[in-house]
Amino acid sequence: MADETYPPDLLYHPEHDWARVEDGEATLGITWFAQDQLGEVVFFDPPHLGTAIAANDPYSEVESVKAVSDVIAPLSGEVTAVNETLSDAPEKINDDPYGEGWLIRVRLSDPSEADALLDADAYRERLAAESSE
Repeated sequence: MADETYPPDLLYHPEHDWARVEDGEATLGITWFAQDQLGEVVFFDPPHLGTAIAANDPYSEVESVKAVSDVIAPLSGEVTAVNETLSDAPEKINDDPYGEGWLIRVRLSDPSEADALLDADAYRERLAAESSE
């Protein structure tokens, strides 16, 4: 499993998803915290290419040895790519959640939604607040 980290170049959704926004597109995945809570990931059910996803709504499921969890979209858009390597190696989500464990890419339908996401420091603060509750 990867070491706990929250890269500063990403944006974070409160439901433990991340987005790397570049030129009107975004690569999406789940955070280190999410994969740690799930445990060993054994299956990722990606959406089909061309599917429209909406911010704050589930777009997929990730199955671990512990549970099946919805993956929440941090941003709205059309799915332009899915990480096909995860069908044979879903453990990449645990091993490298921000690199080889990315889930999908989308063409953003409303790039201004990114303004509502958290930066790495704000996300860490949210995690700390949740753990003290």
